[in-house]
Amino acid sequence: MKTNVNLQPFNSFGFNATAKYFVEINTIDDLRQLIKTPEFKAERHLILSGGNNVLFTNDCFDGIVILINNKGIEIVHEDEGDVIVRAQAGEDWPEFVRFCVGQGWHGVENLAHIPGKVGAAPVQNIGAYGMELKDSFFQCHALNLTTGETRIFTNEVCRFGYRESVFKHELKGQYLITSVDFLLHKQSELKLEYGNIKAYLEQNGMTQPTLQQLHDAICAIRDAKLPDVKQIGSAGSFFKNPVISAEQFNAIQQQYPDIPHYPDAEGMVKVPAGWLIEHSGPSAGSGFISWKGWRDEHVGVYEKQALVLVHYGGGKGQDIVNLSQRIQKSVAEKFGIKISPEVNCV
Repeated sequence: MKTNVNLQPFNSFGFNATAKYFVEINTIDDLRQLIKTPEFKAERHLILSGGNNVLFTNDCFDGIVILINNKGIEIVHEDEGDVIVRAQAGEDWPEFVRFCVGQGWHGVENLAHIPGKVGAAPVQNIGAYGMELKDSFFQCHALNLTTGETRIFTNEVCRFGYRESVFKHELKGQYLITSVDFLLHKQSELKLEYGNIKAYLEQNGMTQPTLQQLHDAICAIRDAKLPDVKQIGSAGSFFKNPVISAEQFNAIQQQYPDIPHYPDAEGMVKVPAGWLIEHSGPSAGSGFISWKGWRDEHVGVYEKQALVLVHYGGGKGQDIVNLSQRIQKSVAEKFGIKISPEVNCV
């Protein structure tokens, strides 16, 4: 266990923050030994996966930061049509998706190029382009951080929702996911209708794409609209897409006929937060100024995607918090819709 470690390399926003204690976990035994230490029992702790969905709002984390880095991918079951593959929590998510696509396994291809590690994916129930992690999730193995015992969580027990799971609520801080099992298929219909996938494929002469071509197309689409975190700090999409009632949506649509939307469960409607942000603005009065591309000295809104808040360097996490609150206020004032962060603010 190290002390006073700079967390800048371990968060994609690139903010300077110091961890009082820092430990890297490479095996389950490492984790079991850690939870027996007096430091673990006395201090608060933060489980850090890829650092792609965390915002350090203070200069110091007064506790233990636990970096998950266990590796390994294996087949635990296979038949003529399906395969159950187990990935350790420390595996890189984009690499895992790339591996599955390379094997010809369907089920996670639309989740390509989402930064992070496998262990964090169920916590957030990551999703993109009409697909969510829960669609391919079979079960996960997690270690109780009090007893050291391992428990298996099925899909149903995880109670997945839109960017939600039991690990973000009732069991927050109680368990650490050590590996995840995915049920994938050797043949399946590709999901091409969500977002601008279909248009991209047609523009590139791929009206009947292969699994690999779809994967590569999604990577290209994401690269085109998201910043390279090696150049500009960000955590990808900062806000969740709000889900509103059909009645509220119809009222908004009368004033803004072009507002994009997608059907959600129980007759609700999902509205892209990026569109709402882009069509709101930081200034009042007759002159409209979109948040998209807006920049302060150290932070701003990415010029190619209004859903992405960015750190240009030299700022602090609180700068992003302040900006996000201003954006939330302007969206609420203009559309009457509350948008919520999906980034974990620490």
